[in-house]
Amino acid sequence: MMITTWQIDALGASSRDTFVGALGSIFEHSAWVAERAWDKRPFATLDALHQTMCGIVDAADPALQLALINAHPELAGKAAIRGELTAESTREQSGAGLDQCTPEEFAELQALNHAYRERFGFPFILAVKGYDRAGILAQMRRRIDHDRPTELRESLAQIYRIARFRLEALISEH
Repeated sequence: MMITTWQIDALGASSRDTFVGALGSIFEHSAWVAERAWDKRPFATLDALHQTMCGIVDAADPALQLALINAHPELAGKAAIRGELTAESTREQSGAGLDQCTPEEFAELQALNHAYRERFGFPFILAVKGYDRAGILAQMRRRIDHDRPTELRESLAQIYRIARFRLEALISEH
């Protein structure tokens, strides 16, 4: 699948439908972030757009933030097995080698995903770019010992990193 890239100024000048269509998947299954960002145009830089979108999430009701967290798939989880990931998540997870796990790695990922969800009530989220499977597993093992407020904050921070990577793949400032 080819990714269309946008100039930041052209995106800012686009219609609401075009803007939301282009940016609606930056935050997983949460087009509401792009819808609210459209009202805050124009954006001079990718940084300004990213900061605005993250600010929208920060200002959102905690229940909406939790819904955003829960919209993310588990790493190498059921949605991946069933082929139900978004195109973005599929690229990100396969880029980290999660589609090539050994049986032992897969079993540990499944066990950690389950334990994490049981402990916190939402999926483990990590911006996997730059990680290999061993690094991802190490992060999961480390974070399982956090408390829930820490993991809520960390999950949003990881979502913001994911959003940044997705924006960088989509938008050019020149």
